[in-house]
Formats: sequence, structure tokens, C-alpha cells
Amino acid sequence: MTSTLKQFKARALARPNVKKAYDDLAEEFAFIDEVLKARAEAGLSQAEVAARVGTTQSAIARLESAATKHSPSIATLRRYAKALGYKLEVRLVKDERRPTTRSKERKVDASSRHSTRVR
Repeated sequence: MTSTLKQFKARALARPNVKKAYDDLAEEFAFIDEVLKARAEAGLSQAEVAARVGTTQSAIARLESAATKHSPSIATLRRYAKALGYKLEVRLVKDERRPTTRSKERKVDASSRHSTRVR
């Protein structure tokens, strides 16, 4: 990264709204980075992956792009991974930075039809 780009990034990220938007996209960019590294490791072009998946090169480009709001299905991601010699794993991982909030459970008294809080 050139000095000018580093300076621009530092100034931009000093703004709270820009920093939040940047941080919100971190997981998406990490995933795209993984996808691109896997294709590079496989030594395949987008056109070659497309032929293996049974789609077009432009569809593969959209899948690998952060510029568009494209949400491929799990089936599509599975076919993409298989074309590269990988398998797809989808996991939910607890975000330790965000505390979960539970709304108070409510219990409905059937006889009176009033709700009461359970403590």
C-alpha cells in the first residue's frame, strides 16, 4: 500500500461511520479472499470454474466480487467449492463481541388471558 493510500485509509477510518461500515464488511471480504485464494491454488480461471460448475464466467465473477450485492445459494457455493477440489462448510460461530439480549419470557395465564413475566 502506498503512503498516500495508507494516509487516506487512516483518515477515512478515523471517521466513526466509515470505520463501522468497514468493520461490518470484514467477514464478507475475508470470505471473498478465501474464495479467490482457493481458485488461485487450484490454478483455474473463472471460465474454467464456470465450465465445471455449469454456469457462465460472469456468474463466477459476481460470486467472487465484493462490488455487487450477490447472495449465492448454498448449493451454488457447494458446486463452486467442488469445482476447485474443496468442500463447503457453513458454521454459526458465536460472536463474543456482541452480548445476546433476551427479552423477558412471558407466560400467559389461560384463565385470565393476562400475560405475566416469568422471573
